[in-house]
Amino acid sequence: MTAYEQAVRNELTRWQQAMQKPPSAFGRLSTSLQHRINRIIPDRVHAVITATIKQMTRAVLFGAEFLTRTPVIGETIAQRDSAVAKRIDFYRKTSAAEGGVTGAGGFWLSMADFPILLGLKMKMLFEIAGLYGFSVSDYRERVFILYVFQLAFSSQERRQVIYQYIANWPQHSRELPEDINQFDWLTFQQEYRDYIDLAKMAQLIPGIGAAVGVVVNYRLVNQLGRTAMNAYRMRLLAENPALLTK
Repeated sequence: MTAYEQAVRNELTRWQQAMQKPPSAFGRLSTSLQHRINRIIPDRVHAVITATIKQMTRAVLFGAEFLTRTPVIGETIAQRDSAVAKRIDFYRKTSAAEGGVTGAGGFWLSMADFPILLGLKMKMLFEIAGLYGFSVSDYRERVFILYVFQLAFSSQERRQVIYQYIANWPQHSRELPEDINQFDWLTFQQEYRDYIDLAKMAQLIPGIGAAVGVVVNYRLVNQLGRTAMNAYRMRLLAENPALLTK
């Protein structure tokens, strides 16, 4: 096994352990703080965030906007990882620049950052799926993308549940409803909204919004990208354990 192959195995193992660990005292404290912040955020802000996430979820499930990526066939995981890392870097820098501009523009321009950032994240996930060889024309693959999104941006309690869906994807995908309308988008949007409130609301504060927008957007996109990399690596290696050495 090469040094790269060993590094991938080690990273995947650490990630799998992190996804399954029980909620920590700090995590419970963060959740409590998020709930308190939610109670003081104006209803109109919640309404904008909720509507945006709902629209994006429906676009992922039903729309054709993200379905142009052709799956990459025949490459090794190392080659796929390299291509994915470049796309993550592109989206990190793009989202950071966008967050700085909107964060400097005041409250309502900062609010506009939510749909823009969410769109960038989804485009990145669809690109990553194609680079790892999966066809997003399949409705179940689009659900997998939403699960990856939840895995990156959920409480630890919810993360443990979603991780099991992804770790046992062949079985879970067969249990998905044939009717796409039955997907539980409400839980999805609530988990994401609760997660981003703590990090993103500081972007609305006059004077520091631009700096917060740059740092937070960069960090959130990087977190999502690494989560997607490991989720697809785990899935590929479960299907073909020898793939890493090819």
